[in-house]
Amino acid sequence: MTDTRYDVIAIGNAVVDVIASCEEALIEELALNRGGMTLIDEARADELYDAMPPARELSGGSAANTLAGLSTMGLQCAFIGQVADDQLGKVFRHDMRATGIDFDTPARDGEPATGRVLIFVTPDGERTMNTFLGAGQFLPAEALDEDLIASAGILYLEGYLWDPEEPRRAMRRAIEVAREAGRKVAFTASESFVIERHGDDFRSMIDDGVIDILFVNESELATLTGEDNFEAGFDALAPKVPVLVATRSAKGAVASAHGERAVTAAVPVPKVVDTTGAGDQFAAGFLSGYAKGERLEVCLKRGAIAAAEVIAHYGPRPEADMKALMEERL
Repeated sequence: MTDTRYDVIAIGNAVVDVIASCEEALIEELALNRGGMTLIDEARADELYDAMPPARELSGGSAANTLAGLSTMGLQCAFIGQVADDQLGKVFRHDMRATGIDFDTPARDGEPATGRVLIFVTPDGERTMNTFLGAGQFLPAEALDEDLIASAGILYLEGYLWDPEEPRRAMRRAIEVAREAGRKVAFTASESFVIERHGDDFRSMIDDGVIDILFVNESELATLTGEDNFEAGFDALAPKVPVLVATRSAKGAVASAHGERAVTAAVPVPKVVDTTGAGDQFAAGFLSGYAKGERLEVCLKRGAIAAAEVIAHYGPRPEADMKALMEERL
């Protein structure tokens, strides 16, 4: 195995988050999937945008958010994703590079536009996401820089992007490249609906041993295993994955690695403002420890600290000095 140029390289949706606070009544009025993520077309995106209260725009995307967290913790990261040659695409590219992440995937000419996620945040901090993938769903395998992928210690893949056909082919090729180079492959399931659509694919990859690190939350674990009981589902899946990480919201998180098991409590926050990006930042915290060879319980603790930081403010990316925060709380 050659030396690594990057700690983590990720493939994911390149989208801009549009976030607004709203009352519960608006969720019902717009017939939104409260607390979930729904894929929408551009017409629905325009309709929801017109119905939103005043909003703020922040570059997002699950894997991109995780890289932003990792970068603020001092890790070297690169991103592969598809934007259009439009204003939102320029905003996204600028934000990634300004965070210290290498992002050189060429922009796509023509329609559709760069993707965006319309996020409605209710008073309890719960986020309801409505995603127009836009150009992101047309990431082709030809856009992959295979030397770049082979140069990263960990390849991190976003489950959301498994849905459209072209990115799915690209990610399959990326897995081959990473494994041929002796690198680790990390996968985040992203959402239960993705597992409902592609669960056979995911289970096959798990059985074939091509996923080294798997991130799921409670509902995703249940969908993947068919077990409603958390402990039963975790125990069924853990022997099949070298590293399994399951987040449980306020109940903390559990992980297993090569037969070892560890748990961590959630880090309390004075007020939950916005849960957008909680899972993304948990993954960032965990991987920041894993990439450095930290003990499993330390990796979990780092994940809990990162998740707590992001749910205490609006937006899916850290605002605090994460290096200092980790040093203070570990």
